[in-house]
Amino acid sequence: MSVDRELRDALSEGPFHTALRAAVEARGLTLDRLRRRLEERGLRVGMTSLSYWQQGLRRPERPESLRAVRALEEILTLPPRSLMGLLGPPRPRGRGQNGGSRPGTVPPPSIAGSARALSALLHDLDGVTDDRRLHMAGMYETLQIGADRSTTRRETLQVVRAQEDAADRYIMVYRGDLGCDVERVRIRALEDCRVGRVRRDGPTALVVAELLFDRALQVGDTQVIRYELADPSGVETTKYERGFRFPAGQYMLRVSFDPAALPLRVHRFARHDNATGEHDRGELTLNAHHAVHLVAGSLQPGLVGIRWDWP
Repeated sequence: MSVDRELRDALSEGPFHTALRAAVEARGLTLDRLRRRLEERGLRVGMTSLSYWQQGLRRPERPESLRAVRALEEILTLPPRSLMGLLGPPRPRGRGQNGGSRPGTVPPPSIAGSARALSALLHDLDGVTDDRRLHMAGMYETLQIGADRSTTRRETLQVVRAQEDAADRYIMVYRGDLGCDVERVRIRALEDCRVGRVRRDGPTALVVAELLFDRALQVGDTQVIRYELADPSGVETTKYERGFRFPAGQYMLRVSFDPAALPLRVHRFARHDNATGEHDRGELTLNAHHAVHLVAGSLQPGLVGIRWDWP
């Protein structure tokens, strides 16, 4: 069967992802070239989204995504609405059996209570956080607590390894303390990434941001990214925890305190998914630099963190 015949059949019979894949192959364009052509038209669609669309793992539904599909019809020299007509009505939105999360996964325990809001924010970015495309080989975080007892700065260094082709971003999720003003939260890329779209939800104090790579990773490729998050809300905090949805490599957390506001006691803690209690609890001692740290390896789904008591 000729390429043109395959493409005509795909456009006639669908489904959408088969027709899109056939059109891309028929025109001999790479996903990176498609992304660039869309960008020239003012439409930003990540390599990951394009790859998922043509694999049938995700479908375009947001207004920006639908505009991109219409532009793809022109770029791929297809008849008007030939791809749009294969999409059909949008799928229902909102919580499903898994609280709106990707099937077979659950949000990290630290944000489980905000699953609906998180799902909506991620949907707006056409993605899910920490999904199986990327393995977290290592994460190293430093947290600064100011004289007002609030978190003034967080810096994160991550090493990720691609487990699927075309991974080109990491989606960061931050949940501030009660009373956090999400509009004042700022994310700054420091090394080997750039900040893409940012979404915020005030009632749940959630901030979700894309950290874009400079290339699309292939299976086995690694990427190092370093970024900073500043939250000047001035809300008093008593702990910091990091949730992991999938097994990960090594995690290191260092928390430093302003000499004018030192805690009475500091403890480390961890909890497995669905566990009724914490494990690996232990007291930490401030060093001469007014800081404590923890190191955890071979992580299973759950959370790890440090909490402290103020005088």
